[in-house]
Amino acid sequence: MKAAGEAVALTLKSMINYAKPGMNTLELDQYGAALLKSYGAISAPIKDYKFPGYTCISLNKEAAHGIPSKSKILKEGDLINIDVSAELNGYYGDNGFSFILGNDINGLQPLVSASREILVAALKEIKAGVRIAVVGRFIQQKAAERGFKVIKNLVGHGIGRKLHEDPEEVPCFYDPYNKAVFKKNSVIALETFISTKASFVKEDTDGWTMITRDGSYVAQHEHTLIVTNEEPSVLTWQNGI
Repeated sequence: MKAAGEAVALTLKSMINYAKPGMNTLELDQYGAALLKSYGAISAPIKDYKFPGYTCISLNKEAAHGIPSKSKILKEGDLINIDVSAELNGYYGDNGFSFILGNDINGLQPLVSASREILVAALKEIKAGVRIAVVGRFIQQKAAERGFKVIKNLVGHGIGRKLHEDPEEVPCFYDPYNKAVFKKNSVIALETFISTKASFVKEDTDGWTMITRDGSYVAQHEHTLIVTNEEPSVLTWQNGI
């Protein structure tokens, strides 16, 4: 798990640094594909879901699962989300990162900072025996304190020998009906989906990309971690979150 986490984290960090205005997202994805190959890792979206890209790259009002494309050209001030997940020697790693490309001409840095900082804070709330719903409430409350909302139909998940394992849902909102607790030595992909206004996303016409109905912006950050009796052990720390 550590090796898989390191491969996706270093790939993600390199892709963030590689992104430049004028580049298309297919070029950025192919760069990520070469990096994964150099680590001996296999793209999870392709392997498990036949996704049309090695990584998910979402721009501006795309919330998640954006398809890399020659026609999507990166511009100064773009809100970019890159999500990298892969299998390495039978184990999976998963992480994501939203950032502003160059100057923040659209004033979205507060949203990005909220997503990143709330994820870091939420990590400290996770330990064996804590209810998953309690951590979801923590993320939702911290987002509300900054004037933001959370997306309720995109969630974190368990991960290990598959990309998605039990627990199937680790929401970033409070679900009072979710009585499950974090279990010691389980591995979790914890995600924040912080939104300017929307609470839900929908599938776009391409059958993959998730967008908000009202054009709200969404920032996401994600770490893969091992649950312990104390603070979790983060397997994707090299991504820079």
